[in-house]
Amino acid sequence: MEEKDVSLPEGILRPTPGVQTLLGKPRQAIIKLSGPMIVAMSVQTLYNFVDAFWVSGLGPDALSAVGFFFPFFFMLMALATGLGVGGSAAVSRRIGARDKAGADSVASHTIVMMFILTVLIMIPFFWLIPHIFSFMGAGAITPTATHYARILFAFTLVIFFANIASALLRGEGDVKRAMYAMMLGAGLNIVLDPIFIFALKLGVAGAAWATALSLLVSAWFLFNWLILKKDSYVQIRLRAFRFKKRVVYDILRVGLPTSIQQLSMALAVFLFNLIVVKVGGTDGVAVLTTGWRVTMFAILPLIGMAMGVTAVTGAAYGGRDYRKLNEAYLYAIKIGVLVEVIIAGLTFFLAPYIAALFTLTPEGLRIRSDLVVFLQTMCLYYPTTSLGMLSSAMFQGTGKGLYSLTVTIIRTIILAAPIAYFLAVLVMKNLVGVWWGVVIGNILGSLIAFLWGRHFVHSLFRKAGVGDKA
Repeated sequence: MEEKDVSLPEGILRPTPGVQTLLGKPRQAIIKLSGPMIVAMSVQTLYNFVDAFWVSGLGPDALSAVGFFFPFFFMLMALATGLGVGGSAAVSRRIGARDKAGADSVASHTIVMMFILTVLIMIPFFWLIPHIFSFMGAGAITPTATHYARILFAFTLVIFFANIASALLRGEGDVKRAMYAMMLGAGLNIVLDPIFIFALKLGVAGAAWATALSLLVSAWFLFNWLILKKDSYVQIRLRAFRFKKRVVYDILRVGLPTSIQQLSMALAVFLFNLIVVKVGGTDGVAVLTTGWRVTMFAILPLIGMAMGVTAVTGAAYGGRDYRKLNEAYLYAIKIGVLVEVIIAGLTFFLAPYIAALFTLTPEGLRIRSDLVVFLQTMCLYYPTTSLGMLSSAMFQGTGKGLYSLTVTIIRTIILAAPIAYFLAVLVMKNLVGVWWGVVIGNILGSLIAFLWGRHFVHSLFRKAGVGDKA
């Protein structure tokens, strides 16, 4: 039987540096946990840029083929993110509550649920995807888009495991190894893209093979750390595994709303695609797909910070330390707003040069001006994204997945999509209306999320009978 480390709170056995960070000072925890994930997300987003660059060399039709699959790849990532965040947040709360055995049980349940989810998603979509693309209006692009999609659907288990295993490591504060795995996959993808697309002459399908094989390598390292070596803080124990309703509920009360939340974003992208096709054709889809990569790069510091906020607020909530929770939440938002103001300014002024990188072919020139307008319009909502994204992360950390889901649906489905349709189809009758609809919807939705977040935190203080000052 292992002895307890008397220098740490009761219930924490064999503490890792990540666990010590989670239980340490909130501002330092946010920086230490967010920093590596921002670096990893930067490399991963750089891959997205490089991938778009190489695919753009095949022409706008190739970009459109990838663009038609984008909502479905978003769906896969949404499900992986939801289950990963549900498991990760539950692990963090168990660590905050000094419950090592509970954290192990959560991790094991998360992996088993991942296998079940893989079977439910991979088989039907692999066969139905060409019919779905035809319904979406892909037309002559349908065969190319189908080939690309089926390769990635075949690797559903790899996609899920790479993301969920990384999330479990983040839940215990082990962000460095999560970073290494993400950087390895993205870096390898950057190298393989030109080889598979051009050297092996696989075209758009080559981009899919590069992505799949890179994720496979990343997943192997995570499998080695978590399953074979077992040198993480949480231990995955599948032998004699039995489902426990309480643990499943604790994962799903955040994981299910988060998956639906992410799926609602995929649905929003699907709706934006339909609106864009209506007013801008397949070239409009190419603009949206390419420009969205730039947008994701612009907000990646917030994505990294959100991962840190979920872990830190989860541990603080599990330990009933609401002052620490409040300090971490507000500190992250202040830093996020400042960073995004700078990024928005740079994006606006550098938009023509950024657009030029993705429109080097003669065919690509026809979408360059539209891409510049997209970039200069979208950057207007970057600063307020911090309010919404980090509030959602705090809700997830504290187990309030339904709150996070609600604010996302308000932002994307209730506000952004209808406003985009109204402006693009009924008023402006062009692509610019879509972009302004996204901007207005995101700004309003983020403000609603922040106000709700502040109300929730204040309610925790009232129930605990303490002040909100550290």
